[in-house]
Amino acid sequence: MFEDDEDDPSALRIEQLILGSKRQYTPFQAARAAGVSMELASRFWRAMGFADVGQAKALTEADVLALRRLAGLVEAGLLSEATAVQVARSTGQTTSRLADWQIDSFLMGLTEPPEPGMTRNEVTYPLVQLLLPELEEFLVYVWRRQLAAATGRVVQALDDEDTVARRQAIAFADLVGFTRLTRRLEDDELGELVEAFETTAADLVAANGGRLIKALGDEILYVAEDAGTAAEIGLRLIETMTNDPTMPELRVGIAFGTMTTRMGDVFGNTVNLASRLTSIAPKDRVLVDGDCRAELVASGDAPESEKETEDLSDYRYALQPLYQRPVRGLGVVEPWMLNRR
Repeated sequence: MFEDDEDDPSALRIEQLILGSKRQYTPFQAARAAGVSMELASRFWRAMGFADVGQAKALTEADVLALRRLAGLVEAGLLSEATAVQVARSTGQTTSRLADWQIDSFLMGLTEPPEPGMTRNEVTYPLVQLLLPELEEFLVYVWRRQLAAATGRVVQALDDEDTVARRQAIAFADLVGFTRLTRRLEDDELGELVEAFETTAADLVAANGGRLIKALGDEILYVAEDAGTAAEIGLRLIETMTNDPTMPELRVGIAFGTMTTRMGDVFGNTVNLASRLTSIAPKDRVLVDGDCRAELVASGDAPESEKETEDLSDYRYALQPLYQRPVRGLGVVEPWMLNRR
């Protein structure tokens, strides 16, 4: 993040515009001005993803204010020191990725010099000056929206006595043959394919009531409050990708159960099972585990037995049992293939 004081003056001018103040503190001076120990200040900075800068004057008044606020939350007893460090780390990781995307895919394209002889810095400064307040307000708006949604989910779960051990559907969707594609496609083509997949998948997950946990290039991970929502998203993902000739085949695995949430990610046996189901799913197919199948039956989305049900017209999905198979670390698993009725 930080460079020494011999940086390009125009780059420093842009940095000062973004940060709102100039470099004037060494790390020790900033920690002292914020009233925190150098050890705690270093923990916060590293958690946010910033490199050590020795005793260079690389910090600003904004850095001092941020330190003071975090330390104040700890002193007031609103956060423990460990939680404050987690807040710094989660915020740093999330915004780092956002900033990289905005520079690589957004700002770089907008700052192409319109006339010969102009430098990128000459174009960047006025553009940042115009965009910065608008992007900042939009970022805060989206964060508040997401915070409200997340708070609502937690409050609703806490109010429900049946959700002490909260159960959800977790699903992976994975592009088939992606490794082969990396050898065949040019970097730009591969980047466009990944962006198209992530964008389409994220829109489908959100529009149908799920929540995207993360995208990993050729794979996405999403959760849903109920099995029916997760199943609908999985089928729509495959239907959408199948209709796009530029996309490879897709496979989806869905499991239902409890999971551990930490720093926006999910962990546990249910997550591992969903991952294993995805790896064994046939191309353009959705596999679900027994618990997910039971939830679909209980909700009336699928019949208990295809053969023993006379009228199948009221059901949304058909479930076909596959051979049981051992899965390392998870025992014997009986996958079910999900299809539309």
